[in-house]
Amino acid sequence: MTKGKIGALLTALIVLIGFGIIAGRSNGSAADTASASNPALSVTVIQPVMRDIPTTLTANGSIAAWQEAIIGAEVSDLHLTEVNVQVGEIVKKGQVLAVFSDESVLADVAQSRAALAEAEANLADARVNAERAKQISASGALSSQQVNQYLTSEKTAKAKMQSAKAQLDSQLLRLKYTRVLASDDGVISSRSATLGAVAAKGQELFRMIRQNRLEWRGEVTAAEMAQLKPGITVSVVVPNVGSIKGKIRALAPTLDVQSRNGLVYVDLPEAARYGLRAGMFARGEFKMGINAGLTVPQTALSLREGFSYVFKLGEQNGELAKASQVKVQLGRRTDDSFEILSGLKPGDRLVASGASFLADGDTVRVVQP
Repeated sequence: MTKGKIGALLTALIVLIGFGIIAGRSNGSAADTASASNPALSVTVIQPVMRDIPTTLTANGSIAAWQEAIIGAEVSDLHLTEVNVQVGEIVKKGQVLAVFSDESVLADVAQSRAALAEAEANLADARVNAERAKQISASGALSSQQVNQYLTSEKTAKAKMQSAKAQLDSQLLRLKYTRVLASDDGVISSRSATLGAVAAKGQELFRMIRQNRLEWRGEVTAAEMAQLKPGITVSVVVPNVGSIKGKIRALAPTLDVQSRNGLVYVDLPEAARYGLRAGMFARGEFKMGINAGLTVPQTALSLREGFSYVFKLGEQNGELAKASQVKVQLGRRTDDSFEILSGLKPGDRLVASGASFLADGDTVRVVQP
Protein backbone atom coordinates (compact mmCIF):
# COMPACT_ATOMS: atom_id res chain seq x y z
CA MET A 1 0.00 0.00 0.00
CA THR A 2 1.33 3.38 -0.93
CA LYS A 3 1.94 6.18 1.51
CA GLY A 4 -0.88 8.19 -0.06
CA LYS A 5 -3.46 5.50 0.68
CA ILE A 6 -2.27 5.10 4.28
CA GLY A 7 -2.58 8.85 4.87
CA ALA A 8 -6.10 8.86 3.43
CA LEU A 9 -7.16 6.02 5.76
CA LEU A 10 -5.75 7.79 8.85
CA THR A 11 -7.53 10.96 7.89
CA ALA A 12 -10.82 9.11 7.52
CA LEU A 13 -10.34 7.39 10.92
CA ILE A 14 -9.71 10.69 12.69
CA VAL A 15 -12.83 12.15 11.14
CA LEU A 16 -14.91 9.19 12.34
CA ILE A 17 -13.55 9.47 15.91
CA GLY A 18 -14.42 13.17 15.95
CA PHE A 19 -17.97 12.47 14.87
CA GLY A 20 -18.25 9.86 17.66
CA ILE A 21 -17.09 12.31 20.35
CA ILE A 22 -19.51 14.94 19.13
CA ALA A 23 -22.36 12.44 19.08
CA GLY A 24 -21.53 11.28 22.65
CA ARG A 25 -21.53 14.84 23.93
CA SER A 26 -24.81 15.44 22.24
CA ASN A 27 -26.31 12.34 23.88
CA GLY A 28 -25.00 13.37 27.35
CA SER A 29 -26.42 16.85 27.01
CA ALA A 30 -29.73 15.36 25.97
CA ALA A 31 -29.74 13.05 28.99
CA ASP A 32 -28.93 15.95 31.36
CA THR A 33 -31.69 17.98 29.79
CA ALA A 34 -34.12 15.09 30.16
CA SER A 35 -33.12 14.60 33.80
CA ALA A 36 -33.58 18.29 34.59
CA SER A 37 -36.94 18.36 32.87
CA ASN A 38 -38.18 15.24 34.79
CA PRO A 39 -37.76 16.02 38.56
CA ALA A 40 -37.97 13.20 41.10
CA LEU A 41 -40.94 14.66 42.99
CA SER A 42 -43.23 17.65 43.21
CA VAL A 43 -42.97 19.15 46.68
CA THR A 44 -44.20 22.02 48.82
CA VAL A 45 -41.86 24.11 50.93
CA ILE A 46 -41.91 24.73 54.69
CA GLN A 47 -39.57 26.39 57.14
CA PRO A 48 -38.74 25.47 60.75
CA VAL A 49 -40.96 27.32 63.22
CA MET A 50 -40.24 28.48 66.78
CA ARG A 51 -42.95 27.16 69.10
CA ASP A 52 -43.62 26.99 72.83
CA ILE A 53 -43.12 23.36 73.83
CA PRO A 54 -44.20 21.88 77.17
CA THR A 55 -41.27 20.28 78.98
CA THR A 56 -42.20 16.94 80.51
CA LEU A 57 -40.50 14.09 82.33
CA THR A 58 -41.93 10.57 82.40
CA ALA A 59 -41.49 7.75 84.89
CA ASN A 60 -43.05 4.43 85.82
CA GLY A 61 -44.20 3.22 89.20
CA SER A 62 -46.97 1.66 91.25
CA ILE A 63 -50.04 2.94 93.02
CA ALA A 64 -49.99 2.26 96.75
CA ALA A 65 -51.85 3.13 99.92
CA TRP A 66 -50.82 6.45 101.43
CA GLN A 67 -50.81 4.76 104.85
CA GLU A 68 -52.07 1.32 105.82
CA ALA A 69 -53.22 0.77 109.40
CA ILE A 70 -53.06 -2.67 111.05
CA ILE A 71 -55.87 -3.34 113.53
CA GLY A 72 -55.06 -6.18 115.90
CA ALA A 73 -56.38 -7.92 119.01
CA GLU A 74 -55.62 -6.19 122.33
CA VAL A 75 -56.85 -9.10 124.45
CA SER A 76 -56.07 -12.82 124.41
CA ASP A 77 -57.83 -16.12 125.09
CA LEU A 78 -61.22 -14.77 124.04
CA HIS A 79 -63.49 -16.01 121.25
CA LEU A 80 -64.57 -13.74 118.41
CA THR A 81 -68.36 -13.56 118.56
CA GLU A 82 -68.93 -10.92 115.88
CA VAL A 83 -67.13 -9.86 112.68
CA ASN A 84 -68.97 -6.87 111.29
CA VAL A 85 -67.02 -5.81 108.19
CA GLN A 86 -65.66 -7.38 105.02
CA VAL A 87 -62.84 -6.48 102.65
CA GLY A 88 -63.67 -3.40 100.59
CA GLU A 89 -66.11 -1.86 103.07
CA ILE A 90 -65.73 1.81 103.96
CA VAL A 91 -65.60 2.40 107.72
CA LYS A 92 -65.63 5.42 110.03
CA LYS A 93 -63.35 6.16 112.94
CA GLY A 94 -64.69 4.44 116.10
CA GLN A 95 -66.89 1.99 114.18
CA VAL A 96 -67.11 -1.48 115.75
CA LEU A 97 -65.35 -3.93 113.45
CA ALA A 98 -65.46 -7.06 115.63
CA VAL A 99 -66.51 -8.17 119.14
CA PHE A 100 -64.88 -10.68 121.50
CA SER A 101 -66.75 -12.72 124.10
CA ASP A 102 -66.78 -10.67 127.32
CA GLU A 103 -68.35 -13.01 129.94
CA SER A 104 -65.07 -13.90 131.60
CA VAL A 105 -63.91 -10.29 131.48
CA LEU A 106 -67.12 -9.11 133.13
CA ALA A 107 -66.55 -11.64 135.92
CA ASP A 108 -63.01 -10.37 136.40
CA VAL A 109 -64.35 -6.80 136.52
CA ALA A 110 -66.86 -7.75 139.23
CA GLN A 111 -64.16 -9.47 141.25
CA SER A 112 -61.89 -6.43 140.94
CA ARG A 113 -64.72 -4.13 142.07
CA ALA A 114 -65.26 -6.26 145.15
CA ALA A 115 -61.55 -6.29 145.93
CA LEU A 116 -61.47 -2.52 145.62
CA ALA A 117 -64.46 -2.12 147.93
CA GLU A 118 -62.76 -4.33 150.51
CA ALA A 119 -59.53 -2.37 150.20
CA GLU A 120 -61.40 0.92 150.64
CA ALA A 121 -63.11 -0.39 153.80
CA ASN A 122 -59.79 -1.57 155.26
CA LEU A 123 -58.27 1.81 154.47
CA ALA A 124 -61.14 3.62 156.22
CA ASP A 125 -60.69 1.47 159.36
CA ALA A 126 -56.91 1.89 159.33
CA ARG A 127 -57.31 5.64 158.91
CA VAL A 128 -59.64 5.88 161.95
CA ASN A 129 -57.23 3.86 164.09
CA ALA A 130 -54.32 6.00 163.01
CA GLU A 131 -56.19 9.20 163.93
CA ARG A 132 -57.04 7.86 167.38
CA ALA A 133 -53.45 6.79 167.95
CA LYS A 134 -52.25 10.28 167.11
CA GLN A 135 -54.76 11.85 169.54
CA ILE A 136 -53.83 9.72 172.58
CA SER A 137 -50.13 9.46 171.91
CA ALA A 138 -49.50 12.56 174.02
CA SER A 139 -51.22 10.99 177.07
CA GLY A 140 -48.78 8.08 177.14
CA ALA A 141 -51.54 5.44 176.86
CA LEU A 142 -49.82 4.06 173.74
CA SER A 143 -46.16 3.65 173.17
CA SER A 144 -44.51 5.29 170.20
CA GLN A 145 -44.02 1.86 168.70
CA GLN A 146 -47.76 1.13 168.83
CA VAL A 147 -48.54 4.53 167.30
CA ASN A 148 -46.12 3.83 164.44
CA GLN A 149 -47.80 0.46 163.84
CA TYR A 150 -51.19 2.16 163.40
CA LEU A 151 -49.70 4.73 161.05
CA THR A 152 -47.97 2.00 159.03
CA SER A 153 -51.21 0.04 158.83
CA GLU A 154 -52.91 3.09 157.33
CA LYS A 155 -50.22 3.43 154.67
CA THR A 156 -50.40 -0.30 153.89
CA ALA A 157 -54.19 -0.16 153.54
CA LYS A 158 -53.88 2.85 151.24
CA ALA A 159 -51.35 1.03 149.02
CA LYS A 160 -53.65 -2.03 148.82
CA MET A 161 -56.56 0.21 147.85
CA GLN A 162 -54.50 1.78 145.04
CA SER A 163 -53.44 -1.67 143.84
CA ALA A 164 -57.06 -2.84 143.79
CA LYS A 165 -58.06 0.28 141.86
CA ALA A 166 -55.30 -0.32 139.31
CA GLN A 167 -56.47 -3.93 138.93
CA LEU A 168 -60.03 -2.73 138.28
CA ASP A 169 -58.78 -0.23 135.70
CA SER A 170 -56.89 -3.04 133.97
CA GLN A 171 -59.99 -5.22 133.81
CA LEU A 172 -62.09 -2.32 132.53
CA LEU A 173 -59.51 -1.77 129.80
CA ARG A 174 -59.75 -5.45 128.84
CA LEU A 175 -63.51 -5.05 128.68
CA LYS A 176 -63.08 -2.05 126.37
CA TYR A 177 -60.77 -4.03 124.10
CA THR A 178 -63.39 -6.75 123.59
CA ARG A 179 -64.83 -4.33 121.03
CA VAL A 180 -62.43 -3.83 118.11
CA LEU A 181 -62.80 -0.28 116.77
CA ALA A 182 -61.62 1.43 113.58
CA SER A 183 -58.70 3.72 114.36
CA ASP A 184 -59.50 6.11 111.47
CA ASP A 185 -61.78 6.60 108.48
CA GLY A 186 -60.81 4.32 105.63
CA VAL A 187 -61.51 1.18 103.65
CA ILE A 188 -60.81 -2.39 104.78
CA SER A 189 -58.09 -3.84 102.56
CA SER A 190 -57.52 -7.15 104.38
CA ARG A 191 -59.38 -9.30 106.91
CA SER A 192 -57.92 -12.20 108.87
CA ALA A 193 -60.52 -12.20 111.67
CA THR A 194 -62.55 -15.43 111.74
CA LEU A 195 -65.78 -15.87 113.67
CA GLY A 196 -65.28 -18.19 116.66
CA ALA A 197 -61.48 -18.04 116.56
CA VAL A 198 -59.42 -17.39 119.68
CA ALA A 199 -56.99 -14.58 118.89
CA ALA A 200 -53.66 -14.00 120.57
CA LYS A 201 -52.82 -10.56 121.88
CA GLY A 202 -51.34 -8.47 119.07
CA GLN A 203 -52.63 -10.76 116.31
CA GLU A 204 -53.66 -8.90 113.14
CA LEU A 205 -57.39 -8.89 112.52
CA PHE A 206 -57.88 -6.22 109.84
CA ARG A 207 -55.82 -3.99 107.60
CA MET A 208 -57.19 -0.63 106.53
CA ILE A 209 -56.20 2.01 103.95
CA ARG A 210 -56.38 5.19 105.98
CA GLN A 211 -58.87 7.73 104.61
CA ASN A 212 -59.05 5.59 101.44
CA ARG A 213 -56.17 7.73 100.25
CA LEU A 214 -53.84 6.48 97.50
CA GLU A 215 -50.56 7.74 96.11
CA TRP A 216 -48.35 6.99 93.12
CA ARG A 217 -44.72 6.09 93.77
CA GLY A 218 -42.73 6.86 90.64
CA GLU A 219 -39.16 5.68 90.17
CA VAL A 220 -36.77 8.27 88.73
CA THR A 221 -33.03 8.60 88.26
CA ALA A 222 -30.84 10.82 90.39
CA ALA A 223 -30.56 13.40 87.58
CA GLU A 224 -34.34 13.49 87.11
CA MET A 225 -34.96 13.79 90.84
CA ALA A 226 -32.76 16.90 90.91
CA GLN A 227 -35.26 18.57 88.54
CA LEU A 228 -38.31 17.76 90.68
CA LYS A 229 -39.76 19.39 93.77
CA PRO A 230 -42.96 19.14 95.83
CA GLY A 231 -46.01 20.76 94.27
CA ILE A 232 -45.26 19.89 90.61
CA THR A 233 -48.33 18.62 88.75
CA VAL A 234 -48.23 14.99 87.56
CA SER A 235 -50.54 13.16 85.14
CA VAL A 236 -50.80 9.51 86.21
CA VAL A 237 -52.15 7.02 83.68
CA VAL A 238 -53.07 3.37 84.26
CA PRO A 239 -53.39 1.64 80.86
CA ASN A 240 -56.94 0.58 80.02
CA VAL A 241 -58.22 1.88 83.39
CA GLY A 242 -58.04 5.64 83.64
CA SER A 243 -55.97 8.69 84.42
CA ILE A 244 -55.82 11.27 87.18
CA LYS A 245 -53.86 14.39 88.02
CA GLY A 246 -51.90 14.71 91.24
CA LYS A 247 -49.11 16.69 92.84
CA ILE A 248 -45.74 15.68 94.23
CA ARG A 249 -46.03 15.35 98.00
CA ALA A 250 -42.47 14.37 98.81
CA LEU A 251 -39.21 13.09 97.34
CA ALA A 252 -37.41 10.12 98.86
CA PRO A 253 -34.44 11.27 100.99
CA THR A 254 -32.29 8.37 99.75
CA LEU A 255 -31.74 6.36 96.56
CA ASP A 256 -31.72 2.61 96.11
CA VAL A 257 -28.15 1.37 96.44
CA GLN A 258 -28.64 -1.18 93.66
CA SER A 259 -30.51 0.76 90.96
CA ARG A 260 -29.41 4.26 92.04
CA ASN A 261 -33.02 5.35 91.51
CA GLY A 262 -35.30 7.13 93.96
CA LEU A 263 -39.03 7.34 94.63
CA VAL A 264 -41.31 10.30 94.10
CA TYR A 265 -44.50 10.30 96.18
CA VAL A 266 -47.51 11.81 94.36
CA ASP A 267 -50.87 12.38 96.09
CA LEU A 268 -53.86 11.12 94.08
CA PRO A 269 -57.05 12.72 95.46
CA GLU A 270 -60.19 10.60 95.02
CA ALA A 271 -58.22 7.99 93.08
CA ALA A 272 -60.73 5.25 93.88
CA ARG A 273 -63.46 7.24 92.13
CA TYR A 274 -61.42 7.00 88.92
CA GLY A 275 -61.14 3.22 89.21
CA LEU A 276 -57.57 3.15 90.52
CA ARG A 277 -56.50 0.53 93.06
CA ALA A 278 -53.42 -0.06 95.17
CA GLY A 279 -50.93 -2.29 93.37
CA MET A 280 -51.72 -1.05 89.84
CA PHE A 281 -48.81 -0.20 87.55
CA ALA A 282 -48.96 3.36 86.23
CA ARG A 283 -47.01 5.80 84.10
CA GLY A 284 -46.56 9.36 85.26
CA GLU A 285 -45.78 12.53 83.32
CA PHE A 286 -44.36 15.49 85.24
CA LYS A 287 -45.21 18.99 83.93
CA MET A 288 -41.92 20.89 84.12
CA GLY A 289 -42.94 24.12 82.32
CA ILE A 290 -42.87 25.59 78.79
CA ASN A 291 -39.83 26.53 76.68
CA ALA A 292 -39.46 27.72 73.05
CA GLY A 293 -37.89 25.42 70.47
CA LEU A 294 -37.32 25.13 66.70
CA THR A 295 -39.79 22.59 65.28
CA VAL A 296 -40.68 20.85 62.01
CA PRO A 297 -43.71 18.66 61.23
CA GLN A 298 -43.32 14.92 61.43
CA THR A 299 -44.16 14.64 57.70
CA ALA A 300 -40.88 16.42 56.84
CA LEU A 301 -38.78 13.78 58.61
CA SER A 302 -37.31 10.62 57.15
CA LEU A 303 -35.92 7.82 59.33
CA ARG A 304 -32.98 5.99 57.77
CA GLU A 305 -30.59 3.57 59.46
CA GLY A 306 -31.71 4.73 62.87
CA PHE A 307 -31.16 8.45 62.20
CA SER A 308 -33.55 11.28 61.35
CA TYR A 309 -33.14 13.37 58.18
CA VAL A 310 -34.82 16.24 56.37
CA PHE A 311 -34.32 17.45 52.80
CA LYS A 312 -33.18 21.05 52.47
CA LEU A 313 -33.75 22.88 49.16
CA GLY A 314 -30.97 24.76 47.45
CA GLU A 315 -31.25 27.76 45.15
CA GLN A 316 -34.40 27.53 43.02
CA ASN A 317 -34.18 27.78 39.20
CA GLY A 318 -37.68 28.43 38.00
CA GLU A 319 -39.77 25.65 39.49
CA LEU A 320 -36.79 23.32 40.00
CA ALA A 321 -34.47 23.02 42.97
CA LYS A 322 -31.94 20.53 44.27
CA ALA A 323 -32.75 18.68 47.54
CA SER A 324 -29.90 17.91 49.95
CA GLN A 325 -30.25 15.35 52.72
CA VAL A 326 -29.49 16.81 56.18
CA LYS A 327 -29.13 14.80 59.39
CA VAL A 328 -30.96 16.33 62.37
CA GLN A 329 -31.15 15.65 66.11
CA LEU A 330 -34.65 15.46 67.53
CA GLY A 331 -35.78 16.73 70.93
CA ARG A 332 -39.23 17.07 72.45
CA ARG A 333 -42.45 16.23 70.66
CA THR A 334 -45.51 18.47 70.61
CA ASP A 335 -48.63 17.37 68.77
CA ASP A 336 -47.41 16.31 65.27
CA SER A 337 -44.14 18.25 65.37
CA PHE A 338 -40.66 17.56 66.70
CA GLU A 339 -38.12 19.90 68.21
CA ILE A 340 -34.88 20.14 66.19
CA LEU A 341 -31.85 20.37 68.46
CA SER A 342 -29.22 20.55 65.71
CA GLY A 343 -28.86 20.52 61.91
CA LEU A 344 -31.20 23.35 60.90
CA LYS A 345 -31.62 27.11 61.10
CA PRO A 346 -34.89 29.07 61.20
CA GLY A 347 -34.61 30.31 57.59
CA ASP A 348 -33.94 26.92 55.93
CA ARG A 349 -36.33 25.80 53.16
CA LEU A 350 -37.40 22.18 53.59
CA VAL A 351 -39.40 19.59 51.70
CA ALA A 352 -42.75 19.46 53.50
CA SER A 353 -43.56 15.78 52.82
CA GLY A 354 -42.47 12.76 50.84
CA ALA A 355 -38.89 12.80 52.13
CA SER A 356 -38.80 9.00 52.20
CA PHE A 357 -39.07 8.97 48.38
CA LEU A 358 -36.05 11.23 47.83
CA ALA A 359 -32.32 10.64 47.61
CA ASP A 360 -29.55 13.10 48.36
CA GLY A 361 -29.07 15.45 45.37
CA ASP A 362 -32.44 14.77 43.70
CA THR A 363 -34.03 17.56 41.68
CA VAL A 364 -37.58 18.39 42.74
CA ARG A 365 -40.29 20.63 41.38
CA VAL A 366 -41.50 23.23 43.89
CA VAL A 367 -45.24 23.83 43.81
CA GLN A 368 -47.38 26.26 45.73
CA PRO A 369 -49.42 24.69 48.52
